[in-house]
Amino acid sequence: MVIESKETYYQDLKLLAEEWGMSLFGVGYVGDLLNAFELLPKDISNGLVYGISMGIRLSGRIMESIKDSPTKLYYYHYRRLNIALDQVAIRVTNYIQGMNFNALPIPSSQTIDWENQRAHFSHKAVGVMAGVGWIGRNNLLVNHDYGSLVRYVTVLTDIPLKVDNPSKEDCGECTECINVCPVSAIKESFNDYNRDLCLERLKWFSKKYHIGHYICGICVKVCKGRDKMREC
Repeated sequence: MVIESKETYYQDLKLLAEEWGMSLFGVGYVGDLLNAFELLPKDISNGLVYGISMGIRLSGRIMESIKDSPTKLYYYHYRRLNIALDQVAIRVTNYIQGMNFNALPIPSSQTIDWENQRAHFSHKAVGVMAGVGWIGRNNLLVNHDYGSLVRYVTVLTDIPLKVDNPSKEDCGECTECINVCPVSAIKESFNDYNRDLCLERLKWFSKKYHIGHYICGICVKVCKGRDKMREC
């Protein structure tokens, strides 16, 4: 087996991801994160120290349909993007396996622990390490260009890849998400974000509007990227 350079593998995968519809692509070293997520079986994640973070931008027009509650249009869009992300993650996984390396696609949206709203692995944590964004006041991954208007998926792998530098940006003076949160769950620091308040409102939205999923989108809609933040 011929071992290519980390840069070559990186660029090949990035090009494929972009061809398959991804808006964002980054790679981070996640070896130190693997033990932090006990819901991810160690026997299948062992040695997969590179995290590939990929994202698709949400439709701006669909997000504009959200006023003070999620819409059926947003719900459908949300679900279809999750499917598209999972399909690309599977294609990337198969491509890596075809080169005799290992890869593990992490579902774009799968809750394992419903009480604590936890998944196998954190797309946000990988995204931060991969340099595609930072954790914003709304406790979501915020990208320089697209804000929180992105859905993400992760592939863990042992193929040697160049890694990106974690973002050193933050939300600056922007407080748009704080201003629009209907239950005041968002604070000045993401460390003070009130998950319980947010979750209760998501449950309420799901029942009231017969959406069938815990989504909101209100704070996502107003988080439109760094250039927009400068106008806050």
